[in-house]
Amino acid sequence: MAGVIQLTVRRPLSSPALSRLRDRSPGLAAGLLAGAVAAGLGLGALAVLVMVLWVSSPYPDSGPDGALHVAAGLWLLAHGVELVRTGTLSGAPVPVGVTPLLLPVLPVWLVYRAARDVTDASAEPDGPPPVPARTAWTGVVVGYLGVGIAAGLYCSGGELRPHWGWLTLCLPAVTASAAGVGVWAGYGHPREPLSRVLAVVPGRVRRLVFGTDERARLGAVVRAAGAATAVLLGGGALLAGVSLVWHGAPARASFLQLAEGWTGRFAVLLLAVALVPNAAVWAASYALGPGFALGTGHLVTPFASDPAPLLPPFPLLAAVPDPGAGAPQNWAAAAVPAVAGMVAGWFVARAAVRRPRPGAAARARWSAGQTAGVVLLTAVVCAAAVALLAAFAGGPVGVAALARFGPLWLRAGAAAGAWTPVCALPVALLARLWHLRRPAHADGRAERGAGAGSTTLTGATAKGAKTVDRAAAAKSKSAGPADAGRAEGADKVTAPRPAVGTGDAEADLYDFVPAEDPFPTSFAEPLPGDRYDDDARTSRWAPLTETESQPAPAPAPWPPADQPASDRPFTGQPPMDQPATDRPFTGQPPMDAGPDSRPVCSE
Repeated sequence: MAGVIQLTVRRPLSSPALSRLRDRSPGLAAGLLAGAVAAGLGLGALAVLVMVLWVSSPYPDSGPDGALHVAAGLWLLAHGVELVRTGTLSGAPVPVGVTPLLLPVLPVWLVYRAARDVTDASAEPDGPPPVPARTAWTGVVVGYLGVGIAAGLYCSGGELRPHWGWLTLCLPAVTASAAGVGVWAGYGHPREPLSRVLAVVPGRVRRLVFGTDERARLGAVVRAAGAATAVLLGGGALLAGVSLVWHGAPARASFLQLAEGWTGRFAVLLLAVALVPNAAVWAASYALGPGFALGTGHLVTPFASDPAPLLPPFPLLAAVPDPGAGAPQNWAAAAVPAVAGMVAGWFVARAAVRRPRPGAAARARWSAGQTAGVVLLTAVVCAAAVALLAAFAGGPVGVAALARFGPLWLRAGAAAGAWTPVCALPVALLARLWHLRRPAHADGRAERGAGAGSTTLTGATAKGAKTVDRAAAAKSKSAGPADAGRAEGADKVTAPRPAVGTGDAEADLYDFVPAEDPFPTSFAEPLPGDRYDDDARTSRWAPLTETESQPAPAPAPWPPADQPASDRPFTGQPPMDQPATDRPFTGQPPMDAGPDSRPVCSE
């Protein structure tokens, strides 16, 4: 039978190649499908929006095919691809390179979710292994780029045509970056990719720049640079909003002049909302000092603003400062990069000091020189982030004078790299010293609070012990002599131990046993306001004291002496007046017997 079982059971054909094929083929197919679906969803969302505006427009310029071409062009523009507009009055093609920074949010998020979900990483430890990172990333990128190339080919026949040089550069870069972050998040944010990137840097350069704890320094640098960039963008948005309110009348007039009807004004409103992040980056560059360009040779800075060329009316362009020399209110914009640098210094100072344990003094993770080095690295990362945002926020909107439109990304990045160390370094060093001293005082206050709590707890424990002793004494007085031993043993068991000063306040919590109230009061009984006054307490204790001072009455004999012996009930003991010879044997010596009169047991 065993031989038959061995012959009928087949072993699975397994080899390393087949195992890799089984593991990678479903993951690659799922990645291709996920990438294509992500691209299709992004295209579909923009197509629906454009088609709704086209249908509701009272004067459509083209048919549905033209609207779909515009939707495909906007989808490519969301990835940073520069477009070329062919339908101009002069007939010459005009580049359109200003990307609304709110437009890439949906496509990038879709690629990120597709890459994260295709890894299929299980949260359970004994679950199936996730799809290999390279397989998932390759599938999503290839599937997404396939749809992107098809959209570029379709869009090349319309009025907004993609520039194929920018298409081959920007679309793969954005897709690969978003997919890489998604796969990394799907694997639970591991540190191995960061270690591999650091391994590329030579050892001497890595130790010189990052030191021995490169992970901690890089984490602090990323957090500080991110906080500084966020403050810069937030301050820029605030400046743009204030300027827009200040120039409210021109902005409202341009909004009403640009389009007629609710459909056209709604489209203008959507475009203005999509360009709000661009306006924040422009204002941040203005606060940093380099400003932005409204055309070739027309710079707008806090110190001076050149007259801009003839521009189409647009609400956000109405917020541009007036031409002429800068006023004190223009110079006040410098507070934005100063605050951003201070925030970066505060984050670096928090990372430069280790978190102390309770009762221990704070210890410095980095010296003052190493903290200054981390501040310089933060300035480099912040400069790169600002330069990248400035490059995406601007671009050409025409030829000749409109070939340069937006912030100068090289100057903006350099200005951010200069502002950050100037404002962050003093704050980082001073905050580092403050963090080194503050935990000691905080621990001292915590210890004093714990000591006070333990003292109060010890007092409460002693008070509870006294209450238990008084209750036991009252119980022993009311109990008989036979119950005295049991009451004494019960008091030994239930009485709480006195609190021992072990120094651990948490352990003393378990030594306190609340005693029961020996004189419980019903909840229904109202408590008078003078319950604890001295007069009321004396009046309550006076009857009890008089009762205890009086001698206890002698107990009456039982059974009565005048009752006949025949009528007396049987109590288990012979009568006292009965002779010893006539008493029944009960196993106990007679009450009037001597010490030697003991029963003898014979075998």
